[in-house]
Amino acid sequence: MLLNKHTPNRGFTKLQNHFTDTVFYQIELTAKYCKLLGQQVFEKYGAGITPEEFSTLDTLICNPNICQRDLAKLILKDRANTGKILDSLERKGFITRKLSIKNNRPVKIAEITEAGVRKAEEVTEKIKPHLMLVRERINNSDLAKVSGLLKELRDVLNETLEIQI
Repeated sequence: MLLNKHTPNRGFTKLQNHFTDTVFYQIELTAKYCKLLGQQVFEKYGAGITPEEFSTLDTLICNPNICQRDLAKLILKDRANTGKILDSLERKGFITRKLSIKNNRPVKIAEITEAGVRKAEEVTEKIKPHLMLVRERINNSDLAKVSGLLKELRDVLNETLEIQI
C-alpha cells in the first residue's frame, strides 16, 4: 500500500507502510522460527530438558554464582518464570541453590552441578549439527555481521526501553 493524501502515515516511511514491512517484524519472525526449531530438535533427540532450561544452564556456565534476579535479566524472563526454570533444573539435579548475601540482602545463588555441565555438553553435541546447517549456508563473516548488528540494535533498544525484571 502506498501512502497518499488520504492515508495517514502510521510512523513508517513510504517503503514501510506496515509493521510487517519492518526489521522488527523480521526479527520477530526469525525468533519464532528459532524457537520452533529448538523445540523440534529438543523433542527429536529427547534432550530431557527444554530449550529454556538449556539456555539457563548455558548462562550459568558462562556466569557462575549468579543470583536469580541477575539470571532473569540475562535470559530475559521475569523472576517468577526464572524461578520455575530453576526449580525444574534443581529437581533434575542440574543445579543447586545456596543462600548468600548481596548488597546486604539475602539472595539465592544458582550453581550448576557436574550433572548439569554434562547435560549442557550432551545437548550441545546433539544440537550442533542443526547449528552447522546454518553455517554451511551462511558464511561466518555474514553471521558475525548479523550478530553484531543485532547486538547493536539490542543495545539501542535497551537504552530506549525500561525493562523491569
